[in-house]
Amino acid sequence: MKTLAIVSCCLLLLAGCTPQKVVPITDLIGKKWKAKLVKEGTQVVFSLGGAANVKPSYANFRLDLSDPKQVTFKDIDGRTLVGTWTVSTDNQRLILENLVPKPTGTIGTVEFFITETPTADLLKLERTAESRKTGNSINSYELIPE
Repeated sequence: MKTLAIVSCCLLLLAGCTPQKVVPITDLIGKKWKAKLVKEGTQVVFSLGGAANVKPSYANFRLDLSDPKQVTFKDIDGRTLVGTWTVSTDNQRLILENLVPKPTGTIGTVEFFITETPTADLLKLERTAESRKTGNSINSYELIPE
């Protein structure tokens, strides 16, 4: 009788567990983003709302991933680039391709490492290559929804 009660309890516990739906990473990041915090190398150069930002022009930084087929990217120089975007199959990199106009020193591609699992409110990225616009530094970004 005791065994039957234990087995019944275990079955009830298992039956009560429902798997959580896994939200695709593209659904989490598919929106318009702006800079909250930017580091060039190890130096913080922009903090949203900061009064003493070294590079206040990051206030205009935008990464629009709201269209699953098109990206609009505005970097520190204020130029607007348009292209396509994908996430690598391992969900570790955000790839902007076919960018027009082509960013200096590229073939029209800019890639970022996704450094933490994105949430609906935060996207952390790091450039995979140096940025010529910022003195050949590797830049990291904390982005929030626009």
